[in-house]
Amino acid sequence: MGVTRSAERKKQANVNIAIVGTGYVGLVSGACFAEMGVDVTCVDIDHAKIERLQRGEIPIYEPELQPMVARNMAAERLHFTSSLAECIDDVDVVFAAVGTPPDEDGSADLRQVLAVAQEFGRTIKRYTLLVIKSTTPVGTAARVKAIVEQELKLRGEDIDFEVASNPEFLKEGAAIKDFMSPDRVVVGVESERAKKVLTKLYRPFLINNFRVLFMDIPSAEMTKYAANAMLATRISFMNDVANLCERVGADVNMVRKGIGADSRIGKKFLYPGCGYGGSCFPKDVRALIRTAEQHGYKMRVLEAVEQVNELQKEVLFEKLSRHFGLLTGRRIAIWGLAFKPETDDVREAPAMRLIERLLDAGCQVRVYDPIAMEECRRRFAERITYCKDMYEAAIDADALMMVTEWKEFRLPSFLTLARIMREKVIFDGRNIYEREEVEEAGFAYYKIG
Repeated sequence: MGVTRSAERKKQANVNIAIVGTGYVGLVSGACFAEMGVDVTCVDIDHAKIERLQRGEIPIYEPELQPMVARNMAAERLHFTSSLAECIDDVDVVFAAVGTPPDEDGSADLRQVLAVAQEFGRTIKRYTLLVIKSTTPVGTAARVKAIVEQELKLRGEDIDFEVASNPEFLKEGAAIKDFMSPDRVVVGVESERAKKVLTKLYRPFLINNFRVLFMDIPSAEMTKYAANAMLATRISFMNDVANLCERVGADVNMVRKGIGADSRIGKKFLYPGCGYGGSCFPKDVRALIRTAEQHGYKMRVLEAVEQVNELQKEVLFEKLSRHFGLLTGRRIAIWGLAFKPETDDVREAPAMRLIERLLDAGCQVRVYDPIAMEECRRRFAERITYCKDMYEAAIDADALMMVTEWKEFRLPSFLTLARIMREKVIFDGRNIYEREEVEEAGFAYYKIG
């Protein structure tokens, strides 16, 4: 599973880096760095995954990623290996971009990050910078530094190294654009030397406006969690407001526009819906709550944010139950399975919770998603019906539930739906339809708020 590069190629490269972890963050980061002329080796202990990548097979869905990987492999700037030791002599910087999934208590599971630190300490032979790109709680960099020092001590070596923090802010579905044209890059460093190295790496992305925010390492670690927690807070706040609007007779879309026009608030992340999901917001909110607990503090706002989101994932099912009463035997069509458009990620997606609830209630479930069907199949196997398009899912359905706002769902033929569905009921989990248009086609229409 090795990687080979010519001596000539090594000499030509201005900077050589390794990225440990070929998941979403690692693979996107590696491809984008390679696109800017950096010599990149992506490392993963999963041999089968590395073999697939060496064949040009991409294990995740992200727009524009496939051709970028292929292009840079052909240019011999992007390499894949299952061993950090094989490339460590040739690199100046090692990025740790491994997973930090939630532990049982909600805290971040750091085992993979700490394993990278161990391997780094066991293999470096000269000054190398270890950059933590994974989302990690405050204090992780200090733990990583201590582990590397311990490994060097066990070797009887005194090799200079540094640890830095460089959390990612990529949005699934727009990750390439976000990396190539970031609105900011957050970097935590302890020295001018590390600052100089990372400035050199990121300057090509920000030639016209160098928006790298250098800070101390604990502040960089906290920034990532605080950013995601703030966005999650805005979503839960608007969902809370939407639920109240529904009860008092206000239109949440008008309210959203009214408060969004205030420059202090702004328009982004004010859209009510059926809850947030994905690999970041739920995990990071819980991890920040847990970090606070470990330091004797209670994040009361974030605890409420999480609670509101969990309840919001039940809203569509509750509306369905109120409309029909008994749900046994009902055929329900679901449009959208991923937690958001332009990704196949179904982790903590509202649709996953909804499907479980529908199955428990005795419903027949028919689903369609442009990208996430296989990921859903891994979760539910043949317990539900997978359809080739949005209209097939709606055939003979008692209700249609729009859960993920993919572009192709935005302008359906309501006349066609009226003809093929058994009952005319639509539940709009993202408020993308106009009530008048839906009701004119003879449908009962339910939205959020």
